[in-house]
Amino acid sequence: MKHKPPKIMTFPKDEPITNEVISKFMEKHKLEVARYKYLKDMYRGIMDIDNAEPKESWKPDNRLTVNFTKYIVDTFTGYFNGIPVKKSHKDKEILGKLQEFDNLNDMEDEESELAKMACIYGRAFELLYQDEDTKTNVVYNSPTNMFMVYDDTIKQEPLFAVRYGYDDDYKLYGEVYTKEKNYALNGTMGFYNMTEQALNPFSELPIVEFYFNEERMSIFESVISLVNAFNKAISEKANDVDYFSDQYLAFMGAEIDEEDAKNIRDNRLINYYDKNQNSQGGTSSKIEVKFLDKPDSDSQTENLLDRLTKLIFQTTMVANISDESFGSTSGVSLAYKLQAMSNLALSFQRKFQSSLNSRYKLYCELSTNVSNKDAWKDIEYTFTRNEPKDIKEQAETANILKGITSEETALSVISVIPDVQAEMEKIKKEGTSTAMFDKDKQPSEKRTDTAGSGIDEE
Repeated sequence: MKHKPPKIMTFPKDEPITNEVISKFMEKHKLEVARYKYLKDMYRGIMDIDNAEPKESWKPDNRLTVNFTKYIVDTFTGYFNGIPVKKSHKDKEILGKLQEFDNLNDMEDEESELAKMACIYGRAFELLYQDEDTKTNVVYNSPTNMFMVYDDTIKQEPLFAVRYGYDDDYKLYGEVYTKEKNYALNGTMGFYNMTEQALNPFSELPIVEFYFNEERMSIFESVISLVNAFNKAISEKANDVDYFSDQYLAFMGAEIDEEDAKNIRDNRLINYYDKNQNSQGGTSSKIEVKFLDKPDSDSQTENLLDRLTKLIFQTTMVANISDESFGSTSGVSLAYKLQAMSNLALSFQRKFQSSLNSRYKLYCELSTNVSNKDAWKDIEYTFTRNEPKDIKEQAETANILKGITSEETALSVISVIPDVQAEMEKIKKEGTSTAMFDKDKQPSEKRTDTAGSGIDEE
């Protein structure tokens, strides 16, 4: 099954947002939901082969699935932000507020889920809202029950967003978010009603979209046909094994009855001879007992499975880190093997950072959060790839660079140092304390005395 990637939905920014407008875009979104469900099923291991037509009852019908899609998503998200994104700010007060905001919302888990959703669906959403204590909270939401509409200008800025669902009685419930107000959405299928709920405390739409790429494609969407072909091939291979374990036994030149067949099966003994021997001891016919063999295509199937596996990882640009040859690689060779995934991560990082800017821009708008609404502009993000590190090699490189570059540049090569500036301060303090310690240990100058001359000095 193939689905077209979704298009960005747009609407004139000066037109009123009415029930009819909401209804029209909800119908468009419902066409995308089938694609989202298919992608989520792929991630969960529910593949096309599970829905294939059943074979005849006497034929083996294995339905094996190898969940490449989950492996690709989990491997890439672990590589991309297995080490959480670090935020820093030159203003310590602002930095403290940002850290408080992140801790309140368990931001490491929030961003991990957003990255995973973006990889599965191609996009994910985050809602910002104020709680009873006027604290800003965030919550992630999948695109299966939420969509965003942009204005039709060249900038395509967020215009409004809708989150909706249906209860057991098929009654609609949800919310509509606009730049000015938030509305409660209710009614039945085809008949919607918006009720004003609250004013939007932010000057912009309180929804942020996180997306994997500009096309809003899933990370594994380009290899769906390859994954389905692999599942079909390996299932047929399992069917072949069943065929071989249930082969037919052929008797050539001899007749057996039902009792003989049962005896052969139970005692596993075959003793047949030609009953039509002539007087000279010769035989008029030849008895042959053998299994009927099916043509063997094992090598062909193995070559196909190997080719499909390589194509799946090459096309998605995600490294197959469980490959046997991967673990024996180190240094520059490892960097080359991870190069394609690193390029993919860099591309996603730019989109992810743009969405983070939108989030913190909304956060800084409220004076109850920070005093400077433009503080988000000075936030610096540090993305660290979660990959094997050769600490010994890094230390040797840093030691070589010390005589060529500044100490800060040399220390930045070592991945176990999270904050180079803080590490330099520690080195400086340790150097000072060591010097003082050495000074205390130095022996004091000896007094010149005349003990040997027998003269005492007072």
